[in-house]
Amino acid sequence: MTKMGTFPVLTPEEAAARIFNGATVGFSGFTNAGAAKVIPRALAARAHELHRQGQPYKIRVLTGASSGENIDDPLAEAEAISWRAPYQSGSLLRKQINRQEVEYVDMHLSQLPQTVLAGFYGKLDFAVVEATEIMPDGRVYLSTSVGASPSYLKHADHIIIEINHFHSMRLREMADIFILPPPPHRSALPLHEPLTKVGLPYAMVDPRKVVGVLENCESDHISGFSPPDARSQKIAEHVVRFLVDEMRAERIPREFLPLQAGVGNVANSVMAALGESRDIPRFKMYTEVFQDSLVPLMDEGKLTAASTTSLTLSSEVLQTVYENMDFFAPRIVLRPQELSNHPGVVLRLGVIAMNTALEIDIYGNVNSSHVFGTDIMNGVGGSGEFTRNAYLSIYMCPSIARGGKISAIVPMVPHVDNNEHSVQVVVTEQGLADLRGLGPMQRASAIIEKCAHPAYRDYLHHYIEKARAGHIRHHLEACFDLHMNLMEQGAMLPDLDMSQFDQA
Repeated sequence: MTKMGTFPVLTPEEAAARIFNGATVGFSGFTNAGAAKVIPRALAARAHELHRQGQPYKIRVLTGASSGENIDDPLAEAEAISWRAPYQSGSLLRKQINRQEVEYVDMHLSQLPQTVLAGFYGKLDFAVVEATEIMPDGRVYLSTSVGASPSYLKHADHIIIEINHFHSMRLREMADIFILPPPPHRSALPLHEPLTKVGLPYAMVDPRKVVGVLENCESDHISGFSPPDARSQKIAEHVVRFLVDEMRAERIPREFLPLQAGVGNVANSVMAALGESRDIPRFKMYTEVFQDSLVPLMDEGKLTAASTTSLTLSSEVLQTVYENMDFFAPRIVLRPQELSNHPGVVLRLGVIAMNTALEIDIYGNVNSSHVFGTDIMNGVGGSGEFTRNAYLSIYMCPSIARGGKISAIVPMVPHVDNNEHSVQVVVTEQGLADLRGLGPMQRASAIIEKCAHPAYRDYLHHYIEKARAGHIRHHLEACFDLHMNLMEQGAMLPDLDMSQFDQA
């Protein structure tokens, strides 16, 4: 067996053999960025072989957030996952969760490190973490995400490090790694603006726990986003106009406020539109994911600083960053997710949060995770931490899906991830509803008239008219009729003339 410094160099098969059936494993990765790559594939191969021999093999999987292609997909295909937290995005794993073959804990991402620290999920047997370098004294320089890796490295019984030579060694210049002490011994974090650093450029591990290291040279396997479609562009226009009006009304200061944006094409469209607007000043971000659309904004000087936990960049865009680290390194900070999503910091900085939803009800409750209230899509992710504590919380989605068969505006969402008390603004391509200061019936009227597709407005108004009177009006026998119609007949309003909808 060869060595890297003082640590044994393992083959993928040797590393996988160390991880026993039933082990709890904390993998690096916040999205596919910085995710462990070699060992999950080796574990999947081991599971296939053991299952072929009639032997059981499943592990309990923790990551920072979703890591579908690198972790969830190969392990799910091998039926090697028994339990998963805190977020997932793999299509096969999703099916296994919804069939109750895998136990899934969907949780707020900032709470994960504290949960591991407290031992709520039991003992952490292994940490498998991607890094650019590990030093003999236990300093670990992480790659393109920090996520929960520092906590996994601190608390796991056994450590395996994947050294990835694809990534720039200069990523450490962005890192700001700090692990919060256990309560009640926590002081206020002195984070006064997005570029403030309070920690170190490396995570620490007890060298005696390091089982071994592996080497690879592999990208993060992150695809670029699709060009904005017409609906995303309309949503972006509404958001930009709203923020400009808020600034002119002096409800947003002239120097603007830090922004947070969720993952996906709609969020990318909004960020691009903000960058193109001459009325929006230069701004900073305090967010959890740094995406492709932000790189040109930073290069052009519109985005001046960004705090994040993950560089979720396609290979081509990431290479642009690596080739220009003198420019980007001083402008981006990579933090653990308990800091990037820290509710107290979000509140103190006055972050404007912009997230997406599957559906929104007429009072402003948001479902971002469960279809029909039963089948998981991905999870709540970090949206709740930002929504609940934001200066402005904005939710965005197209008003219809499947060519008009689905309305995103419904009488009652069958699952609530972010409730009416936290959601301030709802936006679809139809328009924007500012819900601040509105009572329930005013909220309903604003959402129906400004955000619902015209083909669904009469139904939604009629629903309120026949609903039981109260502070919030609901018809408990009919509140899920649209969802039941969709399940049974393939459309929320089966008799609707679908030819009126834009099929794009």
